[in-house]
Amino acid sequence: MRIGVPKEIKNHEYRVGLVPSSVAELVHHGHSVTIEHDAGLGAGVTDREYEAAGAVIVDGPDRIFAEAEMVVKVKEPLAEERRRLRPGQILFTYLHLAPDLKQTEDLIKSGATCIAYETVTSAAGALPLLTPMSEVAGRLAPQVGAHCLEKAQGGRGILLGGVPGVPGAEVVVLGGGVSGTHAATIALGMGAHVTVIDRSAEVLRRLSAQFNGAVRTVFSTRDVIAQAVTSADLVIGAVLVPGAAAPKLITAEMVRQMKGGSVFVDIAIDQGGCSETSRPTTHSAPTYIVDDVVHYCVTNMPGAVARTSTFALNNVTLPFTLALADKGWRQALKDDRFLRDGLNVHAGKITCRPVAEAHGLAYTSADEVLG
Repeated sequence: MRIGVPKEIKNHEYRVGLVPSSVAELVHHGHSVTIEHDAGLGAGVTDREYEAAGAVIVDGPDRIFAEAEMVVKVKEPLAEERRRLRPGQILFTYLHLAPDLKQTEDLIKSGATCIAYETVTSAAGALPLLTPMSEVAGRLAPQVGAHCLEKAQGGRGILLGGVPGVPGAEVVVLGGGVSGTHAATIALGMGAHVTVIDRSAEVLRRLSAQFNGAVRTVFSTRDVIAQAVTSADLVIGAVLVPGAAAPKLITAEMVRQMKGGSVFVDIAIDQGGCSETSRPTTHSAPTYIVDDVVHYCVTNMPGAVARTSTFALNNVTLPFTLALADKGWRQALKDDRFLRDGLNVHAGKITCRPVAEAHGLAYTSADEVLG
């Protein structure tokens, strides 16, 4: 199979779809890999390393999209990239379609076969291709939250961990999944007082045992969330409904009641955000203020630590990339029901139910597509 890796063009996105070791594996399996010039530079990978692994380097994205049978990326294709997609071509990347009608419509029109990292599942019911980026975003959230709490950034002027005689910040994490657990780990390690809110009693038991009671755990209700966020210095939104738009757990009224200078970091912004006041931001302009609350809603948080993120992502995507290349998308999806869950759009049809429901569009099951 001819595989192409374009350079990411999203604002301050430095990750890359394949690393040299992944390229070497694909070439060993008899496939050809074309990489856009300097595509890996932001992650500390040079063209020379790709060439040593067996890749061909080309200038610009034209040949990548024109010749590749499978395009491997990291972030969702932007409008100019979507225009380059063609019927029969495989797109393997993060898509996050539920909050993005325009991208959904463009992918439908493209006729391409679009497989989303974030909806591939596992036998344990996990999301293995989303997990490493959830880990990274979770660990970044207290770090960026601590920075935003500084007075010069519009925050309350609070040191997250406090000092002897002065208490640390109150941190509330909404969601005890992968990103929420990692956020709680880092916030606790920085010396903050941490509360995790989740609607699963089993998750709360796990967290209580994992942190040996050092993290407060609270069962989620609307009243609990309202009380918690209005008393917090830093709120981290880490909720996820696989493939679907994130639920709006924080209302605009709750934000109005929050402390002046408090901070809200919305990890769920890729799926539309979990607050009524959330809107996507970039690494160039990461924050905005609503009712004196600093909002950090960067849609590609892991791009800030591109090398770590790129290699962590390739560790989990490579087996699926190899399967798609070795077998072709149709046979690979027939053989692996978990990879089949990643199929979001094929030949003009939406094959992910939460995406179809989010936009009120027709749904066709992956099983029907595969016959």
